[in-house]
Amino acid sequence: MKLHATFLCFDALFCALAHIQDKTSPLTCDASMKPSPLAPAAIAQPTPQQLALSGYWTARGIGTVEPRLESVRVPAQTQVVADGVGIEALDTAGAWVLQKLLLRLRDEGIQVTLQGLRPAHARLLALVAQHVADQAKAPARAVQPSPTMFEGVGRAAQSAFEQAVALLGFVGESSLALARYVAHPARLRWRAILYNIRSAGFDALPIVGLLSFLLGIVVAYQGADQLRQYGANIFVADLVGLSMLREFAPLITAIIVAGRSGSAYAAQIGTMAVTEEIDAMHTIGIAPLELLVLPKIIALVIALPLLTVFADVLGVFGGMLMARAQLGVGFGEFLDRFVKAVDITAYLIGVGKAPVFAVIITVVGCFQGLRTQGGADSVGRQTTRAVVQSIFLVIVADALFSIAFSALDL
Repeated sequence: MKLHATFLCFDALFCALAHIQDKTSPLTCDASMKPSPLAPAAIAQPTPQQLALSGYWTARGIGTVEPRLESVRVPAQTQVVADGVGIEALDTAGAWVLQKLLLRLRDEGIQVTLQGLRPAHARLLALVAQHVADQAKAPARAVQPSPTMFEGVGRAAQSAFEQAVALLGFVGESSLALARYVAHPARLRWRAILYNIRSAGFDALPIVGLLSFLLGIVVAYQGADQLRQYGANIFVADLVGLSMLREFAPLITAIIVAGRSGSAYAAQIGTMAVTEEIDAMHTIGIAPLELLVLPKIIALVIALPLLTVFADVLGVFGGMLMARAQLGVGFGEFLDRFVKAVDITAYLIGVGKAPVFAVIITVVGCFQGLRTQGGADSVGRQTTRAVVQSIFLVIVADALFSIAFSALDL
């Protein structure tokens, strides 16, 4: 019964083929034409060399006869006649069960002759027999061995290389689209840009401000004990100011935006790819890069530096509160030392990283969204990749900035 569903799918096809082969004969594979009441399929053995088949050999009628077929026993090396005159209806499920019985008897060395079938039933049984024979002749699929560790590493490296090349090509396409924007400013979609500034920038202010404030508190608290031991409480302003403005504020802001907006970009574009909206844009002559990608890049390049400035202010304020609570450094003293310790270079370095981080987050998110194929599972997978890859590349870019600034003595 395990293959009944498979043969049911081919029922209509086999019946149609049988009808085409003999247009003069009525199509008798009519299990569905007589829904009530059905005489279940039956098999009798009047003599050891004779089998009598009767009833409806259809998907609804063979439920009770199939277990009884195993009990049919015929002496070996004998000839058996199977009489199918009593078969009222036959479909592919019944034909398969009947064919299985005939094959079993023939494998036991018994010569079976089937007679009395209606012409349409005989043709359907022949088609099923041919299908079973073709399946038996088909070569079995070779079982692929499990990949070795080195093979797995090689495949992962190849996939990463192909994805890097595809990402580089996407960056080139985006650059060309941006050049067209510059050459024709009227093509800019200001409404989409302003919407993305609000969604990725203004709406992110609460979470960015809260985490930056807490981070400033943590930095000041962790340094308080060490500074107190040496009587250098006032230098907490140096610690909080330089660490927040140069490193922590732009980095934590970029990570938050990558998890918040980068994932949203990948999910939005990925869903549009699954529902074929991207293909529809190509059909009506709208470039998806100009409508979906460039407005997001421009908006985040504007919003992320502003978010970084906001994170600077909240981070320093949190450190200032902790300095007063743990080290007894007042607000006036903190700000006076802060102005002397932190110059404009440190501030510009932190803010200058933000546009680069913005481009990385947007490009990776949109790239992974456009690579979505299949269904909802692919959308989730590509969204996860977008977040992981964007955060990874942001940290790598921050490390490269640190090396470059150290070499330039900044």
